[in-house]
Amino acid sequence: MSETRIEHDSMGDVHVPAEAYYGAQTQRAVDNFPISGWRLPGTMIRAMGMVKHACGIANRDLGKLTGSGKNPLSDSQVEAMLAAAEELIDGKLADEFPIDVFQTGSGTSSNMNVNEVISNRAIEIAGGDRMALVKPIHPNDHVNMGQSTNDTFPTAIHVATAVQIQTALLPALKSLHASLAAKAKQWDKVMKIGRTHLMDATPLRLGQEFGGFARQVELSIARAEIARDAVLELPVGGTAVGSGINTHPEFGARVAAALKTRTGIQFVDAVNHFEANAQRDALVQSHGELKCIAQTLFNLSNNIRWLGSGPRCGFYEVQLPSRQPGSSIMPGKVNPVMCESMMQLCARVIGNDGTMTISGAAGGNFQLNIMMPVMAHTVLESIMLLTGGANAFVEFCVDQMEANVESCNNSVEQSLSMCTSLNPLIGYEHAAKLAKEAFASGQTIRELCLEKKILPEDVLTEALDPWKMTEPQE
Repeated sequence: MSETRIEHDSMGDVHVPAEAYYGAQTQRAVDNFPISGWRLPGTMIRAMGMVKHACGIANRDLGKLTGSGKNPLSDSQVEAMLAAAEELIDGKLADEFPIDVFQTGSGTSSNMNVNEVISNRAIEIAGGDRMALVKPIHPNDHVNMGQSTNDTFPTAIHVATAVQIQTALLPALKSLHASLAAKAKQWDKVMKIGRTHLMDATPLRLGQEFGGFARQVELSIARAEIARDAVLELPVGGTAVGSGINTHPEFGARVAAALKTRTGIQFVDAVNHFEANAQRDALVQSHGELKCIAQTLFNLSNNIRWLGSGPRCGFYEVQLPSRQPGSSIMPGKVNPVMCESMMQLCARVIGNDGTMTISGAAGGNFQLNIMMPVMAHTVLESIMLLTGGANAFVEFCVDQMEANVESCNNSVEQSLSMCTSLNPLIGYEHAAKLAKEAFASGQTIRELCLEKKILPEDVLTEALDPWKMTEPQE
């Protein structure tokens, strides 16, 4: 058995691993929730560090930490507490957060985990003995001053969500948009056949098709910005039920201002703290936009997968990069693995939206939502998946794709929908008969029209010019 030390909380003494920075409440949660082995993401822990640092600044500037209350801190102890919070922000002490995601629904276990780690590390920074049972920098009285889990934990979820969208997802989507837009420009002169209902339709240019894909991602960028902006209001300052008991009236606004300064994101104090504490509607909205992005990327990657199908018995209009052998039994087979990876991760994000929806709807009873840890894990997982998927898709698929010009061109003349451009000249009914006859005889529309002398050859040539079919004509 590994060595332990004794830590104390309001329920009594607890044996904790000797070298751990966390304390009694963390250990109780570790013992209570041996559920999944999933921990809160590091991005959430760093956001909690940001919130604790901002709360410390607010309490310091309001004179609360060094004032005349119980157990006031010295200036050096305050700075040690802030320094410990900075270490969390920097990703240090990451192994000190062992609590399972499926824990107390408010996130109290994880909030106290953070408070205990900051407390003990601050004591150490200040030159004290973190092993001592009495804490000169206390996890509740000082680190958690003016706070409740009920307002700081959801604040940290909002901060983590907005920061990860801003710093990770948006750059990934912008990179994907740029790559697709470059292909659209590069392939603007490549003629191909369109498809609706998976059936032959009128011609378009490969560049136009990829321009449509690029626009999908451009709209996804706007949706990611909406997802970020949905969580700008912060619950901090509401404490237990939204009333702000045991905190300064300016506390929430000061914390929001500090977080805005740190991140450059326009965080603001909640308009109504009773709503902000109790409900997670903003997170549900935010993830709804992420779900829409996921279905877009699923659709995009699936279309590219179809365009690359073959190489001899499919469309093969786009040559996808060969990333790995595709079969354990069929030699030489190469599969569209990057498209498949993207489709799978998007399916996960779409499924995650169900978790977010039910957690927001059923979890928010009266003054508190009790599904917050799983919401934190879920939204941050979705952002991580979309970010990683978009980056990999750019690097290992889109940037390396090549147009198969011959395959694109060959299908145009064969399409029976070429007769569409004859509608203004011979009428829909006559053109439909020609299409059916061409299909039955194996001829192209052009060949059949020439044989039957439907139109003068020069008029027919002009009418069946595929390039003109790709743009509106007067």
